[in-house]
Amino acid sequence: MSNTVDQPVRASGTFVLGGDLPVRRLGYGTMQLTGPGVWGDPKDPDEAVRVLRRAVDLGVNFIDTADAYGPFTADLLLRKALHPYPDDLVIATKAGFTRQGPDAWTPVGRPEYLRQQVELSLRHLGLERIDLLQLHRIDPKVPTEEQIGELAALQREGKIRHIGLSEVSVAQIEEAGKTARIVSVQNRFNLAERDAEDVLDHAEANDLAFIPWFPLATGGLAGPDSPLSRIAASHEATPSQLALAWLLRRSPVMLPIPGTSSVAHLEENVLGATVELSDEEFAALAAAAG
Repeated sequence: MSNTVDQPVRASGTFVLGGDLPVRRLGYGTMQLTGPGVWGDPKDPDEAVRVLRRAVDLGVNFIDTADAYGPFTADLLLRKALHPYPDDLVIATKAGFTRQGPDAWTPVGRPEYLRQQVELSLRHLGLERIDLLQLHRIDPKVPTEEQIGELAALQREGKIRHIGLSEVSVAQIEEAGKTARIVSVQNRFNLAERDAEDVLDHAEANDLAFIPWFPLATGGLAGPDSPLSRIAASHEATPSQLALAWLLRRSPVMLPIPGTSSVAHLEENVLGATVELSDEEFAALAAAAG
C-alpha cells in the first residue's frame, strides 16, 4: 500500500523533525485511548489496539503519547499493538505531569522525577531511545534550566533523540533553547482557537514542528449555514475533515495529531489530509473563526 487511496495520510506531506526524522504531517494522538478523565483503561481495549494498527495501515508514522495518559495506559496499548515497531514509526512522548485521579494534572519538573519518567517510558514502550521527549509542562517551581538540563543529560546518554516543549510561550521556548536544542512545540490550537499564532509563527521561522493538540475543535463554526458547513459540503467532507485540512494548509511545520478511540472515526479523520482548500476557502474559514 503506497498510494494515497490506501494510505490517505500520505497526502498530508512530510516534515523532517529535528533535521533527521521525516514524518507524515498528519499524526495520531493517544490521549483518548484511556478511561474517562484520561484515567485508567479504555472501555474497549481491543478496539484501542485496532485503532493503533489501523492508523499505521492508513499511513500514520508519527504517534504522540504521554506517560500521564492513564497513567501509562496509552503507552502499554501502543506496545501491545505495534511492537516491534515499523522502522519508520516515530513515537513522541511527554513527561512532567503527575496524576492524582481523573482530570487531575499537576506539573512536576524536578530532575529526578523527569529522569524516572523517561526510564519508565522506555520500559513501557519497549524502546531503547525516545525519538521525541516533550516536557509536558514547565514546572514554575523548578528553574527551567534544571528541567531542560536533565532532558539534555538523558539526550547525551542516548536515551532521548530530540527535545520538545508543550504549552509554552515564545519567551519560554527561547529560554529553554539556552540549555538544549528544542525541535518542537505542542500548544492547543485549532480553527476556532488560535491564541498561539505567535508561537506558530516562531516555530515556522525556526523550523520547529508545531503539534496542535485538540485540533478538531470547531467551536460554534459548524452551524447549518456556516462557512465551515457550506465549504465542507462542497468537498463532500465533514467539518472535522475541513478543520484538519485548514491546519495542514496553515503552515508547513504543522503536525496535527487528532485522536479517537474508534476505527470508524479514525478512518474518517485521516481523509482530511486529502481535502485541498482553495485560497478563497482557506481565507473564508480563517475569517469565520476570527
